[in-house]
Amino acid sequence: MGIKLDRIVLRRIEMPLVHFFQTSFGRTYSRSIVLVEVQADGVSGWGEMTCGENPFYNEEWVDAAWLIGKHYVAPRLLGHTLESADDVNARTAHIRGHNMARGGVEAAVWDLEARMKGLPLYQSIGGGARREIPCGVSIGIQDTVPQLLQKIETEVNAGYQRIKMKIAPGWDVDVIREVRKAFPQIALMADANSAYTLADIDRLQALDEFYLMMIEQPLAHDEIIDHVPLQAKLKTPICLDECIRSAHHAKQAIEMRACGIINIKLGRVGGFGEAKRVHDVCQQYQVPVWCGGMLESGIGRAHNIALSTLPNFVLPGDVSASERYWKRDIIDPWVTVSPRGTIAINDNPGFGYEIDHDFLKSVQVQEEVLS
Repeated sequence: MGIKLDRIVLRRIEMPLVHFFQTSFGRTYSRSIVLVEVQADGVSGWGEMTCGENPFYNEEWVDAAWLIGKHYVAPRLLGHTLESADDVNARTAHIRGHNMARGGVEAAVWDLEARMKGLPLYQSIGGGARREIPCGVSIGIQDTVPQLLQKIETEVNAGYQRIKMKIAPGWDVDVIREVRKAFPQIALMADANSAYTLADIDRLQALDEFYLMMIEQPLAHDEIIDHVPLQAKLKTPICLDECIRSAHHAKQAIEMRACGIINIKLGRVGGFGEAKRVHDVCQQYQVPVWCGGMLESGIGRAHNIALSTLPNFVLPGDVSASERYWKRDIIDPWVTVSPRGTIAINDNPGFGYEIDHDFLKSVQVQEEVLS
């Protein structure tokens, strides 16, 4: 079945977070998000460009993503017949970088194709290994340790199967020690967001005593090689995130023994096509993967749910309930998490949820129709 897009609609929305979210590179109070709607034969598919407001996580940010989508991705798709959604990656692959902009459009086309076929998105991408996905939660750097402990207690009581806490120099060893005293049994991991260097080996080795599941991306965002000697010095597995942009990067990292786990973020690798290839490489080498989050709206969250049904997503990801982040989400119903820390998979066409168009209009600040 060929797909010929009639138009692509870019929308920018602004939504305040329920609570600020802080990492090693800053504090976020609200999200500016670029949504993508693609239309063909009277059917719409939806995607989300998952970049942040600033080029701090990687080089992308919402203003640039809008321009890339408008001036480079859309012209390579409009007026062309796509054999399948997987063709989007090939048609845009020569655009250097900007995976989140490309991936947001690609994800929308995957959703469109699934809806045109009357299939749930997870089936369209080849998923379906599980009927519910295990959920973890990501907790940012807090103002005080007691505040952090209170947040962890809330999420543990809500049933989340894994707690990820952000760390940075000055908010690491002593803080994790307090967390472990309060919660000796929880599945706990630390996410550094590239805050350390090899000069910090001793400090990172000190984390071994806390039997963490993993330390995520301790070194630079574009660094694979230096993680090799670091992993050799640590008992705790390293999980790579920012520096894995492709299946080739994943293969390199695994063969060099730079990590023991890989986080797959749909936008970071450019969409479902490359995400599946990263997944397959990791599965081949028996390296477990999990789905990372970027403070997505319900659209991006629903895509992450579909991705997490692929068989090698064996660790709880960052896909959590809508209410953790938003007073109101742009999908209906919202994403909810069961008391045992899981999200059920539904079989509705596409990503499985309806768009709350009234609320979407109320938070929309920019729109452009490309045809």
